[in-house]
Amino acid sequence: MRRVLVAGSLLALLSACGGGADPEASPDAEPDPPTSQTPESPTPTPTATPSEEPEPEPEPGTRIVLRESRFGPMLFDAGRQAIYLFDVETSDEPRCYDACAEAWPPVLTDGPPVAGAGLRPRLLGTTERRDGSQQLTYGGHPLYFYAHEGPGEVECHDVFLNGGNWYVVRADGTRAP
Repeated sequence: MRRVLVAGSLLALLSACGGGADPEASPDAEPDPPTSQTPESPTPTPTATPSEEPEPEPEPGTRIVLRESRFGPMLFDAGRQAIYLFDVETSDEPRCYDACAEAWPPVLTDGPPVAGAGLRPRLLGTTERRDGSQQLTYGGHPLYFYAHEGPGEVECHDVFLNGGNWYVVRADGTRAP
């Protein structure tokens, strides 16, 4: 009896999620063919019409938020991981690879990045890394985490490692003092 209830519930759930056809919901559906045609009547020629359905929105990518720290408001990811910039990078082109990227993993995204409250969405972007992955940028700076910090920790501001200084990032895209 339990299997019948589960199967019935699953069937009802599938039906509720768009399993039934709604003629008004699909304006691009082809009309039913005529029930009878005579050799004298010409067969209608189908015409191509552009799809009226909007393209699906891409899944949102990494969310960047502004949180308070001992250095003032700064960037974190949604999981409260502190975000840094590398001062030797003077453009959006990443220079931190190999051993550097092991210590300072890039902040990556699989979709359009999302700017949280207090951030300037126009400053948030991406740049392509050598492996084709998309790294977040803010204010033209590639963004990084420090691999040896936990959520909420900010221990590596203004430190010299891997050939340059690392700084936390403020809401205006500059490094904190």
